[in-house]
Amino acid sequence: MDFAATRKFIEDMWQDDILPKLGEYITVPARSPAFDPEWQRNGYLERAVSLLADWATDRLSGIAGAGVEIIRLAGRTSSIFINSPGDDRDGVLLYGHYDKQPEMEGWAPGKSAWTPVMEGERLYGRGGADDGYAIFSSVAAILAVAGAGESLPPIQILIEGAEESGSDDLPATFDHLGSRLSKPGLLIALDGSCGDYERFWSLTSLRGQVAGTLTVRTMREGVHSGEASGVVPSPFRIARLLLSRIEDADSGKVLPAALQASIPDERRLEAASAGEIIGPLHQAMPLANRTQPVTGNAAEQLLNRAWRPQLAITGFEGLPKVSDAAAVAWPQVALKVSIRIPPSVDPFRAGAEVKRLFEADPPYSCDVSFTFDGMWAGWSAPPLRPALRELIDHASRQAFGPPAASFGGGGGIPFLSMLGERFPDVQFVVTGVLGPESNAHGPNEFLHVPAAMKLTCALAVILHEWKAN
Repeated sequence: MDFAATRKFIEDMWQDDILPKLGEYITVPARSPAFDPEWQRNGYLERAVSLLADWATDRLSGIAGAGVEIIRLAGRTSSIFINSPGDDRDGVLLYGHYDKQPEMEGWAPGKSAWTPVMEGERLYGRGGADDGYAIFSSVAAILAVAGAGESLPPIQILIEGAEESGSDDLPATFDHLGSRLSKPGLLIALDGSCGDYERFWSLTSLRGQVAGTLTVRTMREGVHSGEASGVVPSPFRIARLLLSRIEDADSGKVLPAALQASIPDERRLEAASAGEIIGPLHQAMPLANRTQPVTGNAAEQLLNRAWRPQLAITGFEGLPKVSDAAAVAWPQVALKVSIRIPPSVDPFRAGAEVKRLFEADPPYSCDVSFTFDGMWAGWSAPPLRPALRELIDHASRQAFGPPAASFGGGGGIPFLSMLGERFPDVQFVVTGVLGPESNAHGPNEFLHVPAAMKLTCALAVILHEWKAN
């Protein structure tokens, strides 16, 4: 395959076709169901899935036998299923999602979640990098290979609509597809992250999660703080005590053994190698003033993010805004608790232990409850076969220049563990464009456009040269 011609085809398609349509997609506030309880009535997810499916249908119309289908199941978010027949090689399954996180506050002046803004090499807006680009890159890679007159393996593309809510609708989609979802030889998930924008990155693991709401109630209603303080314990203080059962407040170390895992030696070596390329992760974080990182060692930061459990409070209710605060002792607080767990930890065993620790022997016999929002297993990639490892490295050199690299990811993609159970022998390549400062889920999320173009080129190389062994 003439790679120079392939690169030109992909770059032209991105500039002339993909970027305008991706910008249109960004304008759709297609919040995942967890963040839009009225998602069916609001119709934003349907707008997004129709926009993407219509685009893919039009572009793939010249590929013999290719079909694009929107799978609509009652009460479920829709998925896009694309099937493109190929030669006698083992098939390839490409994965992404179109649902989005909520807009969040704090966007820079002139930018917002639902307004695409191109600034230099960055396309700002919610969902471009996480991960609306996935269907565009997948289709463009297919067209680049087919347009060069080269053969393709059988390719299927699955774009779901509830990944940001835990992929709860995927099992029903799998059941609906049945044998139409062929066992792939290779799965490429495009919802991952990258250490920099200079090479092809693969994620070798992703964390699981235990998430829920911790509620502490000490009174039936609020009363004057001058009357209650020193008499009735503060629910905020009790919540702080309960959190200390899970996390050491001084070090941030998560304490329960049920949430811990041993780190494989190969992952330690991988973190050391990736750390030399990336440098300390905090350098790309928007640290305030003189804030220092938990550790300045790049390899340890990578291991903390991938293989050590971490607790975060992602939401809080029960106290008024500072500007509205009065001399009132409030009766109840509720905290949204997110505990990221190592890839090999059983989320249900971990969740049971977290609930027990929160609810057992509540201080002052107050009312304490911990209700689950979800428990998701992590994922650790099976070893890559040598030929596939060489192909990924070759694709990185062709598309980016430097060789490929890998590291453990901090987030989670429930789809991977689901598909791993369904097809235990599949080879996984998890990649993506969420690199330094891209800020998925937060304000000022952006897609690094040159990196997305190069990743699309690398996909074309992999699809062209993929062999099962």
